Amino acid sequence: MARYEELAKDIRNQIANSTWRSGEKIPSVRASCKSYGYSIATVLQAYQLLESEGWLIAKPQSGYFVAPQIEHLKLAQLASSPVEKTESKTVEINDILFDVLQRNIDPSLLPLSSAFPEPSLFPLQTLARSLSSASRQMSEDSAIVNLPPGSESLRRQIAQRYIKRGVVVNPEHIVITAGALEALNLSLQVLTQPGDIVVIESPAFYGALQAIERLNLRAVEVKTDPVHGVDLNDLADIVKRMDVKACWFMTNFQNPLGFCMSDGNKRKMMKLLAKHQVSLIEDDVYSELYFGDDHPKPAQAFDDSGNVFLCGSFSKCLSPGYRVGWVVSERHSDKIQRTQLMSTLSSSVPTQLGLTHYLQYGGYDNHLRKLRKSLHERKVKMRQAIEQYFPEGTLVTDPSGGYFLWIEMTNGACGQAIYEAALTRGIAIAPGILFGAQEKFSHHIRINCSYDCEDDVLASVQTLGELAAQ
Repeated sequence: MARYEELAKDIRNQIANSTWRSGEKIPSVRASCKSYGYSIATVLQAYQLLESEGWLIAKPQSGYFVAPQIEHLKLAQLASSPVEKTESKTVEINDILFDVLQRNIDPSLLPLSSAFPEPSLFPLQTLARSLSSASRQMSEDSAIVNLPPGSESLRRQIAQRYIKRGVVVNPEHIVITAGALEALNLSLQVLTQPGDIVVIESPAFYGALQAIERLNLRAVEVKTDPVHGVDLNDLADIVKRMDVKACWFMTNFQNPLGFCMSDGNKRKMMKLLAKHQVSLIEDDVYSELYFGDDHPKPAQAFDDSGNVFLCGSFSKCLSPGYRVGWVVSERHSDKIQRTQLMSTLSSSVPTQLGLTHYLQYGGYDNHLRKLRKSLHERKVKMRQAIEQYFPEGTLVTDPSGGYFLWIEMTNGACGQAIYEAALTRGIAIAPGILFGAQEKFSHHIRINCSYDCEDDVLASVQTLGELAAQ
């Protein structure tokens, strides 16, 4: 390959990966000569080649610019790049998860793989005003006063909300974190050492699998039911036979199945874990998003041992970008704070104060009522569309809260293949292999049903159904 062709290839790749976007000016001929060490003739020949192919346009006295309407050339460039087929290698959870999460930030894709509700459902302007107001009132010592365990006023607000649910929580036992995932990871670090056994649901939230992989722990999957949740008989067998250090469960509107365990089963589970001295890390981030009349309690409400790490967040019901979560632990809050001080130090202080202001004055409960209503209506529409367009016999969950639908293709369709084919049609979904330690959910996909199932979304569901049929 000639030098000018090598340079042209490099610039094509830069445009394809959006380093240079449509309408932007690329470096001048002389600047590229200096950067690449090529002669003016070589660089000019490369630019002229790209111009003839439609990648660049030349403007007299101005230089070379990325051509408008470049997307079709970018797609062709990406399609021609060599891609490893997933069936020819062992996929690690972090590899595929990174790919799925990166797809969520592509504005050209419909993000049905997203872990968060559709952004228009959040009161972002009201939150911004609360953040601005709180920032203006910050004292000089705010950064010090609000170090772990975090803002006292925010911890009191969180404790008050639990008490209204019938769950008595002491603000002194709450540690504010940078989102729920940090709360969950800190809890896991406090409880375990490399090689320890952690019980997770099957299917499980991929964040649990990711954390277990990173900390060199061993995962044991317990059977779950899409309606009733954790199989207590299977759990009893596991904790009797194995030296289990912790369980990481979502008892309310689990991701991805959407089940909500009954109070009776939560009580039985807590007695079982207390008997075998097994700690529970409870991921309770979806509990505000219930569709019925009653706010479900966390399993922690039925615990007498004080060995539960109750983790929550505002990310799923108020604003994912603010990254404020918490962990409630009666016995281990000091250990959690020390572990946090060695990693992130603390959650953003202005954000903590802004959320406190919003909880006091912003109408949070009114927002939640509207959010629950919208999510319920959209779930119903999405399920109806799936039943209409997916192959006969397809199984889809019907959760009573949250915003995920778990779909099983009983015709043997591969969730990973549907994921990859859907990307070429502008749709991002979450393949089932993300949610199991041994890729056992290869015929499943998870869809975010918080997007209003009209027009483009409805057409995308129809496309997914056609792919599943193929």
